[in-house]
Amino acid sequence: MKRAIKPFIITIVILFIFISAYQGLESGRDHNTPVPAPTSIITEPDREISGITNTPLPSSPPVEIPGMTPIPTQIPGSKSDPDSNAASFLERSQELLSKMSIEEKVGQMFMVRCPRQDAAKKATQYYIGGYILFSRDFEDRTIDQVKYTIKSYQDAVKIPLLIGVDEEGGNVNRISLYKQFREEPFMSPQDLYKKGGFEAIVNDTVEKAILLKSLGINLNLAPVCDISTDPSDYIYPRSFGKDAVLTSEYVKTVVTAMKNQHIGSMLKHFPGYGNNLDTHTGIAYDNRDYDTFLKNDFLPFIAGINAGAGAVLVSHNIVTSMDENCPASLSPAVNRILREDLNFKGVIMTDDLYMKAIQNYTCDSEAAVLAVLAGNDLICCTNFEEQIPAVVNAVKKGIIPVERLDQSVLRILLWKHELGIIG
Repeated sequence: MKRAIKPFIITIVILFIFISAYQGLESGRDHNTPVPAPTSIITEPDREISGITNTPLPSSPPVEIPGMTPIPTQIPGSKSDPDSNAASFLERSQELLSKMSIEEKVGQMFMVRCPRQDAAKKATQYYIGGYILFSRDFEDRTIDQVKYTIKSYQDAVKIPLLIGVDEEGGNVNRISLYKQFREEPFMSPQDLYKKGGFEAIVNDTVEKAILLKSLGINLNLAPVCDISTDPSDYIYPRSFGKDAVLTSEYVKTVVTAMKNQHIGSMLKHFPGYGNNLDTHTGIAYDNRDYDTFLKNDFLPFIAGINAGAGAVLVSHNIVTSMDENCPASLSPAVNRILREDLNFKGVIMTDDLYMKAIQNYTCDSEAAVLAVLAGNDLICCTNFEEQIPAVVNAVKKGIIPVERLDQSVLRILLWKHELGIIG
């Protein structure tokens, strides 16, 4: 893979200068990007998948765990920070980290689908870092019931949980589907922009944040940063439906509004879907050249990072220009690009490891281990009762160094402090 850093930087500077000039002009235009007819709600788990070509499944995992070198990642806040809050958060996070067992550290690195039963007990048993809620967690519940249930999870654990939800608007809503929470589901970003431009986007983002926080939810897995202008693309209905410049402005607007409301945001799905297909059904390859990502797909992520997004979600498609063998979510090379080329210092999370693209790539007991070795901080999975013990065992066997855990857990604890989750 060839990466021209100087041309990359020049490209970013030019395009972001163009954003400033372009924004005022675009706000006064008619926005005629075609919007697809309403589609059915995406079935759960969320179909956050990608790929250009579906390919035959490999006969065995392409990566051997024992021979894989864990990617070194920067310790957050290792340099002096003039921000007194940041310095305080770092000190408190380091102190908390120093008292944690291996099991507690591993558990903090898991952001899992909330189980139907014994969720509070399992959060304590596995020292879980966070729960993701889906529509089943809201469908037959009142507002007070949801508040009580989420509070029971937080009361059960020593380190407060990230409580996340996919409330993107449009095709992906978990809460506003039900009238006890909102009279109508939140609109898609495309429909909002067509109706009222960026002002409507801001108002919608603030309303979502207020609703989620009132229930005890501290993280919305949004915004979608993928660029798509073709209605035939899988990701198009969930995207902003505009080019790189306007999509970058959209992402910056949403992240800024969320940060002002003190709710967590997550940029997804790195390194960008483009016209990729759905990897819920199997392994898929993205054969676009790296220059396409430099000039196009990376830009909304850079905008979100610069606006202060705390986390980035990495998809499962195999991007051949970055790593010919590993899904992006399990790739040290993709992780390194995000850390070094995009200068992201926050939390990196995988897409759900329960998806077919990962199940067909490697066995369940290895997926989370590979994800940690690749440099990810949060491991998103449904089958956490199998994945967490696998990571604990890998640490005890020396496959995963404890230092690798410490880097990620410190980032997670810092993020929780910044969001006010840890008091």
